[in-house]
Amino acid sequence: MNFSEATLASLALLSLALLCWQWLAAWRFPLHRRISDLSFAPAISLLKPLKGCDATTVESLQSWFNQDYAGQTQILFGVADARDPVCQTVRELIDKNPGRDAQLVVGAGSPGANGKVSTLIQLERLAEHELILASDADVRVPPDFLANVVAPLRDPRTGLVNCFYRLANPATLAMYSEALAVNADFWSQVLQAATLRPPDFALGAVMLTRRKLLAEIGGFTALVDCLADDYQLGRRIVQNGHRIALCPVVVECWDSPMNWSDVWKHQLRWARTIRVSRPVPYFFSILSNATLWPLLCLMASPVLSKTFYLPLFAAVCGLIRIALAQNLQRRFVPRPDRRAPSWLVPVKDLLQVAVWLGAFLGNTVEWRGEKMRLRRDGTLVAEK
Repeated sequence: MNFSEATLASLALLSLALLCWQWLAAWRFPLHRRISDLSFAPAISLLKPLKGCDATTVESLQSWFNQDYAGQTQILFGVADARDPVCQTVRELIDKNPGRDAQLVVGAGSPGANGKVSTLIQLERLAEHELILASDADVRVPPDFLANVVAPLRDPRTGLVNCFYRLANPATLAMYSEALAVNADFWSQVLQAATLRPPDFALGAVMLTRRKLLAEIGGFTALVDCLADDYQLGRRIVQNGHRIALCPVVVECWDSPMNWSDVWKHQLRWARTIRVSRPVPYFFSILSNATLWPLLCLMASPVLSKTFYLPLFAAVCGLIRIALAQNLQRRFVPRPDRRAPSWLVPVKDLLQVAVWLGAFLGNTVEWRGEKMRLRRDGTLVAEK
């Protein structure tokens, strides 16, 4: 075995070790655990920036009205354009839930590249309570969610609480590929990173913080040009001496059907966002691809590949990768029909190589139907 073959074999073993470490970090996390003491129920203002609607929107928004929570809740739905069809959907939901403190806020928003944050700025001004929760439009939550997500704030050192999210309705093969990235890999990679250092970034599906801490960083106004507003919010709160907590309850993201082109744009936007936010960790993230390195090792050793040992090694690596991915999916996604098939795991890994390369080959992203250029500092500017 020459030097290049030995190097690839070492990288294959390293990818397998990183994969097992990732699985172990996920196995130790108390996923789906609920609290039993519901006495802590401070008042919360829920901020929901919206744009457009689809067949899943009504149920997703209704889930926030269905909260079994003892404290006061204020729900603020924000829409930039009065002609947006989601306005009528929200009005009907408010009429359907007359006992809830809910309001539709329509306005152009503050000038800024990030339209979602521009809407959050408007909603922040109308928030009445000390706790502020911002959530994406497509997020659906269980009835006990608020009771569980506020629990970490009993500790005054906790500055922000967020939670994992799963892609709940993969409807196409492309969406099942993305579901693997979210429902098997992403959450376990976050926990793997947390074994090295406490989290210093937020996950954007749901972010709960205190009004005074938001004010300390300049409110949502300070994030209006950032693509990764969730990352920046968490990072700045941590820089001010506070901690980020992960709630074990998993929320659901319900998306419209996506084809391969849609998923590629989605994944590329995520990849370029992470590359700008955490360039060194993202560069080395390719080392954990436990399909790529055994395959390269096999391809680079034409002589050894004809023997029994190298193909067996590559096959064992592939089987371990598939088994651990399926185990993570089973833990994360209760319904079997929403889990990606085993054969898609190596396909997704090889597609991820193209996404990883694409992250370094450009600085443009397509977001909310607009092409934007991503600066080095993570801010956006409209592409001319």
